[in-house]
Amino acid sequence: MRRHWLRGGFPRSYLAEDDTQSVEWRQDFIRTFLERDLVQMGVSIQTRRLERFWQMCAHLHGQLLNSSKLGESLGLSHHTIRSYVDLLDHAFILRVLAPLEANLKKRLVKSPRVYIRDTGLLHALLGIDSQNELLGHPVYGASWEGYVIENILSLLPHWKPSFYRTASGTEIDLILEKAGQRIAVECKVSTSPHVGKGFWNALADLGITRAWIISPVNEAYPYERGVTIGPPDAFIDRMIV
Repeated sequence: MRRHWLRGGFPRSYLAEDDTQSVEWRQDFIRTFLERDLVQMGVSIQTRRLERFWQMCAHLHGQLLNSSKLGESLGLSHHTIRSYVDLLDHAFILRVLAPLEANLKKRLVKSPRVYIRDTGLLHALLGIDSQNELLGHPVYGASWEGYVIENILSLLPHWKPSFYRTASGTEIDLILEKAGQRIAVECKVSTSPHVGKGFWNALADLGITRAWIISPVNEAYPYERGVTIGPPDAFIDRMIV
């Protein structure tokens, strides 16, 4: 699973032989989606306008959606921005992750987060053509976060996803809920991940006793206070069993 991170979550049969071929394939996909697929879906939006919006979403990958601010940047109303978000969400291009709704004595963020669902397309939209370029790019950590979240949610569709963030900045990347269970997932791109006080405060706020830190390590191992560090596939395997 981790080997698909740079080129995206495409099935093995679609993986290119090298980075150059992969970049060309992804750029062709973007052009075809904008120029042909949307037309066949009955969408009548200027191609260049939607392309700029898609690229802006790539720059906002993993961040809170502010429709008004994004609209100002593109010269569009916040209602138009929301319609574009809904369009790309329904086309499985964007992942719109809702904030957790909880009855806590804290001010919680109410805006959703947006992710480009396929990391390969994210990198293509940002002009990232190789692993070395990704390592030095500001989106590096957010790219891993989006990749982890998308794999988890694609393979665990019966869990309700959200993220937790207070107005003071305490947050957890992903909260999974089902049948009274609540599990926290934090994404760290480091192979020696650590979490700060905010992570532990968030677990205490929500009464969570099961939590994982997902990082690009080879196998799962215990961290502390019942938290496990491991790769995405180990977490998913534990959840499926």
